[in-house]
Amino acid sequence: MTSVRHRNLPRHREPELERDITRSPSLGYEAPEESGLVRCLAHGFPSPLVRWHFHEEYELHLITETSGKAFIGDWIGPFQPGHLVLCGPRLPHNWISLDAPASGAAGRDRVIQFRHEPIERAAAEIPELREVMQLLERSRHGIEFFGLAERALAHWDAVKGARGLRRFGLFCAYLADLAQCTDYRLLSNVQMQGVEGEAGVDQINVIVDRITSNLAEPIVMADIATELGMSESRFSRFFKRSTGNSFTDFVNRVRINSACHLLMQTDHYVTDICYQVGFNNVANFNRRFLEIKGMTPTEFRRQSDHRFGGG
Repeated sequence: MTSVRHRNLPRHREPELERDITRSPSLGYEAPEESGLVRCLAHGFPSPLVRWHFHEEYELHLITETSGKAFIGDWIGPFQPGHLVLCGPRLPHNWISLDAPASGAAGRDRVIQFRHEPIERAAAEIPELREVMQLLERSRHGIEFFGLAERALAHWDAVKGARGLRRFGLFCAYLADLAQCTDYRLLSNVQMQGVEGEAGVDQINVIVDRITSNLAEPIVMADIATELGMSESRFSRFFKRSTGNSFTDFVNRVRINSACHLLMQTDHYVTDICYQVGFNNVANFNRRFLEIKGMTPTEFRRQSDHRFGGG
């Protein structure tokens, strides 16, 4: 396959860091004195807030008008009214409407932002809050929820209209619905599932670190199994139970995820990226990329530039 270099690159390819100083009430943010842990935000499209960006807070984002393309980390996919996503801290995101009327869509977005540390500290002392921690861990990859659109809008309105302890209680009710929802999908990257016991967690973390730190190097399952004192079959079962993926699928997904970042953040040739992330031939790279992302690397690169809101 002929190498493809990306043309007409935006000058800044990194997502913009959103800071408190930019969160003006004129853009739809609540004034600082109106919010505590929970900050509500409503805005439309177009808006200065519609850009490829990230921030330190979680963001619970409901689309109520228009359809288009969503960009969550390395995931690109469609959205329509009722699209509900929880993004974890520092996960880049943007929603670009493709069918907005000429007059715009004034009420497209209903957003709640909140910080991790207060919830983590509270959960250490309040058992009832602990069930939300797994939800927050999953959100590092972006979670799209299904079947919750009407309830999500009602939750947002209730939280927005309340203050103080009542607002926090209504926010917790919203989180409880999300934590108990079983109809969802993870959008970006590879998701680790639960591992029984601290030793198992440590073993999986070592394996994942080894995979992610040496993507260009051959990774042989038999060698890792031997290092852990396991047979290949036992290691295969252990790894599948721990990550939800076979070892080969997991390695491929990590490599494709790394390729996505290179496609989005650099202008390296597609063929160069193939070898940088550990594939030994371009045909296999293209095939695996298509299987996992639903498009070719070249198409992914082309579409990813729409996350800036242009073109």
